[in-house]
Amino acid sequence: MLEEIISRQLQIALPRVQGAVRLLRDGATIPFISRYRKEATGSLDEVQVAAVKEQLDRLTELEARRQTILATIESQGALTPELRCRIEACWDPTALEDLYLPYRPKRRTRAMIARERGLEPLADLLQAQHSRDFAQQARRFVRSDVPTPDAAIAGACDIVAERISEEETARNMLRRLFAREGMVRSKVVKGKEREGVKYADYFDAAAPLRNISSHRYLAMRRGEEEGFLRISVDIDAERCTAELCRRFIRPGSTTRKWMEATVSDAFKRLLRPSIEGEQLAAAKERADDEAIRIFAENLRQLLLASPLGQKRVIALDPGFRTGCKVVVLDSQGNLLHHTVIYPHPPQSRREEAVATLKTLAARYRTEAFAVGDGTAGRETEQLVRSLGLEGVEVFSVSEDGASVYSASATAREEFPDQDVTVRGAVSIGRRLIDPLSELVKIDPKSIGVGQYQHSVDQTKLRDRLHTVVESCVNRVGVNVNTASKHILTYISGLGPALAENIVAYRAAHGDFPNRRALLKVPRLGARAFEQAAGFLRVVGGDNPLDNSAVHPESYRVVERMAADRGVSVERLLADGALRAGIRPGEYVDDRVGLPTVNDILEALDKRGLDPREPLHGFAFAPDIHTIDDLRCGMLLPGIVTNITAFGAFVDIGVKQDGLVHVSQLADRYVSSPAEVVRLGQRVEVRVVGIDPVRGRISLSMRSREDAAR
Repeated sequence: MLEEIISRQLQIALPRVQGAVRLLRDGATIPFISRYRKEATGSLDEVQVAAVKEQLDRLTELEARRQTILATIESQGALTPELRCRIEACWDPTALEDLYLPYRPKRRTRAMIARERGLEPLADLLQAQHSRDFAQQARRFVRSDVPTPDAAIAGACDIVAERISEEETARNMLRRLFAREGMVRSKVVKGKEREGVKYADYFDAAAPLRNISSHRYLAMRRGEEEGFLRISVDIDAERCTAELCRRFIRPGSTTRKWMEATVSDAFKRLLRPSIEGEQLAAAKERADDEAIRIFAENLRQLLLASPLGQKRVIALDPGFRTGCKVVVLDSQGNLLHHTVIYPHPPQSRREEAVATLKTLAARYRTEAFAVGDGTAGRETEQLVRSLGLEGVEVFSVSEDGASVYSASATAREEFPDQDVTVRGAVSIGRRLIDPLSELVKIDPKSIGVGQYQHSVDQTKLRDRLHTVVESCVNRVGVNVNTASKHILTYISGLGPALAENIVAYRAAHGDFPNRRALLKVPRLGARAFEQAAGFLRVVGGDNPLDNSAVHPESYRVVERMAADRGVSVERLLADGALRAGIRPGEYVDDRVGLPTVNDILEALDKRGLDPREPLHGFAFAPDIHTIDDLRCGMLLPGIVTNITAFGAFVDIGVKQDGLVHVSQLADRYVSSPAEVVRLGQRVEVRVVGIDPVRGRISLSMRSREDAAR
């Protein structure tokens, strides 16, 4: 049943969904399924497998909710066979809650009180709408706790109003009206105008509920959470009430005046607040999903940023008053030396700093400098470039999250004898050597590529970002003999405990000679090995296939290929011409399908290669340092540092990133910034607006100056 629903929702053939669900229920990870079980899923890619998993989790949760609802209604003695059938056939969470609404335990309501006073028969008469003298009928219900006929009628109206508010058709009708015509409006809280000036754009703002942009709605929500704004949904109340009257008041009704008042009360007091809250919650969920999607894609691009590779690096964490922290790292990112220089005011010991850097570069045969892009970053970068060291590259590196890492338990564990300044500088240098290996140690929310990441559903955000990190780590693969436990944690099938066991075993017994040796690690059994082996590399080990993406279960296929050509596996791997003549179909059998054979050949062609693009140097405009140096019309080099729904932020070397609005990204219409730019991309931008007071810079990537203007 679940597989059929998922198949319909995702428009994926049922057998493919069934294969993915079976593997997921058996504990297989998304990277493993998409890479090594293509025959079982019809070659579903990672995105599709992730979508199947998301729907499976949602429906499993919905099934648990359904069982709770059935048990609750049954305990009340109200579960009829018809109601059970409707609940068991319902797979829409909103519809399910509508079915449950009349039976949901609730606080003491006016309708409850009226029922306790024996007014339900009068409510039935009111709702039947054919009593010839309803007011006279109400007199029969007068007693000590119902002193007058009017009090009896009021109680009956309360009961009918609650019935109307719980009527499924009425709720769906109002949902459609709200979705079609509702306007989300934000207004400033009286007296908070000055204090909440940063939300001035939303002091009196409105947008259609059906398509309000993610960033706009999340900004409104944040303003409300901070006490500066109030959010509501504007809707034509008279039209809503009229639609409800047509639904609940019959032609020729003898109780029309009371029913009209009841319907109006039901809408104003019960239905409107409920549907409004529901619709705002749905808008929040849509906004969250969009913000999380953008954040996840930004994180993916950042984690897969080009690595410098195994080179010796001097990293600098710049500063003015406290000086620049300098660390020297070997090609593996190990700390060799650290010191502090003071080239900038107030100390201004520039010559001493230059001498120190030249000495360190010569002593440790430095191949690159990594300069943090925070305070004094541009000044320090220029200082390093002025050294004129031949063959030594200089890179500006983002500091986002470095301070979080430096104060973390991970950093304390790695460098127990160093202070936070040294740890932060080490993180900057390691980010240059291998961004992925270093950034996995930091909470993704602290990396600086999100959009309202602290305002969205934190559980959903955490799960999505974990999936992205896992995807990136497994896509690149890791050298099991050099990888930290932090990056091993994300390898398919491992997790924190097994990652720590691998590192401990490696420390005690030396490097792993081959993948099979992993089975000697405590608690790493055959199932974990199956999941992890293809993503772990053994460089220079016993078997050359261990340094490839070929899974050990498929080594026999490569051995057959080599035997058919009368050469060794080593010769087959070294000779591309030999591999070019292989016909994949000849190696398909009952255990290995054509997709896997094609993947094996691709893995052999890319054996030992990092799938990430090589790193290229970059320099900001040398005469631009602060926002005061900017002039409209300037063409400047920049680096894309963040991508949002409304545009891209670009670092042009003036401490404050500029914004290229989505309308300024290209000479054509752009629906999403991701169509045009990616994180870390080198771009040329034109300055089209400068606001020194608010520190805002407007940029354009359009080719024509008049179009940009």
